[in-house]
Amino acid sequence: MATTSDARPVRSAAAVNEEIRALWLRAGGRLSAEQRRTYEQLVTEWSAAVRASALETSDESAGAA
Repeated sequence: MATTSDARPVRSAAAVNEEIRALWLRAGGRLSAEQRRTYEQLVTEWSAAVRASALETSDESAGAA
């Protein structure tokens, strides 16, 4: 079974956050079951993007030292 340890999110955390905000606006503050699933997927994607960004920043800082 192959795994990729260098997998990076396709979208930035800011782009995913924008989609999360738009979802909440469209839903009027109450998510349906389908919208909740979408929200959970987006939050997972956002979290991965934040982690990847933090790792990139950490790697850049370590290289500068």
